[in-house]
Amino acid sequence: MEYTKIRMNIIFLVMVGAAFLTAAVRQLLWVPAVGQSAPMEALTGAILQAAASAVDLAIGLVGVMTLFLGLMKVAEAGGMLQILARLIRPLMVRLFPDVPADHPAMGAMILNMSANVLGLGNAATPFGIRAMQELDKLNPQKGTATNAMALFLAINTSSVTLLPTGVIALRDAAGSTNAAGILPTTLFATFGSTAVAILAAKLYQRWASPQAASEENGASSESTGGGGSDLADGQAQGYPLWISVLALLALAAMVPLAVLYGKQVSPWIIPGLLAFFVAFGAGRGVRVYEVLVEGAKEGFQVALRIIPYLVAILVAVAMLQSSGVMGALVNMLGPVTGRIGLPAEALPMALMRPLSGSGAYGIMTAIIKDPAVGPDSYTGYLVSTLQGSTETTFYVLAVYFGAVQVRRVRHTMAAALTADAAGVVCAILACLFVFRG
Repeated sequence: MEYTKIRMNIIFLVMVGAAFLTAAVRQLLWVPAVGQSAPMEALTGAILQAAASAVDLAIGLVGVMTLFLGLMKVAEAGGMLQILARLIRPLMVRLFPDVPADHPAMGAMILNMSANVLGLGNAATPFGIRAMQELDKLNPQKGTATNAMALFLAINTSSVTLLPTGVIALRDAAGSTNAAGILPTTLFATFGSTAVAILAAKLYQRWASPQAASEENGASSESTGGGGSDLADGQAQGYPLWISVLALLALAAMVPLAVLYGKQVSPWIIPGLLAFFVAFGAGRGVRVYEVLVEGAKEGFQVALRIIPYLVAILVAVAMLQSSGVMGALVNMLGPVTGRIGLPAEALPMALMRPLSGSGAYGIMTAIIKDPAVGPDSYTGYLVSTLQGSTETTFYVLAVYFGAVQVRRVRHTMAAALTADAAGVVCAILACLFVFRG
């Protein structure tokens, strides 16, 4: 299969077409009943509601984008991005060979991944958008995803998370006696999906356009030599290997700490990040206020740019739900998936998670609050693990690609969906072992 032909417009047309045809058939066969809306009326309402919700969501992102893009500018002015990039250079240069080791894109990707690891989805988004903007500067074919973009977004959709604080809080509110019990299963599922994301992106890019790949490599070489990088002179070799190893070991040590003290530490994360960035910038002689305000100006513009992409995706997802396509898939697949550890009650969650974060969140909430299921049943643990260990793939692609006006996604979608499937499989295996073993 030639993954270069997979574009968002094809996926969008399939989603909208399937939803419309299903709703049309139901409308023709519909028998009016008291208190029930006609299928086409329900579809109309879902479309309008989703469009309004998309705008509200984008506007809601303005504040956090403005803040964190400003902090990102402070970090860049103080040299933090270069420090971080060189610190984990042994890993990143192997994952992203087409990106110069001291390019701003490298530091932005590191900050994005770090925020995701800590469960700070809102904080990760501005860093991710900045990373995409920097990666686009290395892109010789504007509007077409590069290999580095595809891998970066595949890793993002796999959502490496050490501490799913939001899910733990919801489980606690639902009356769970072991709200944090999903930590081991979440860690297993998220690391499994991330490993598959990397392997899939590297494998699928072999079927991508050879011309695009070669031009991308050429652009990277040019940017290395003339874009302010000193790699060509052999001067930016990063820190000694032992320092990088110690840093990775320190990161690994955070896993048990997150398990033991996650609930106590999580309220400190956002204020701590703000204080750290400001202190770092001040210590490096940066005029923090002026630089933060200058960087923050990008937040509003980025939020406006992504509105059309969010409207398109959220409307298509809402149409799938309202038309009955999602329900039909559950009825068809439920008896089969139930035999492999994915009960019919949890199947809508697995299908919805890549499409709609709010939709999946609502499904999970309904399941764990259902007295017949509960948060501490196998199904309750499974849906909680799915919510805490996977990401909303279509939302991530719409926001990040929308920020740099990329329409030809190449193999990104295939790699992301492969990681999603791996995340579901790993979540099932972990929950079967821990809660049914």
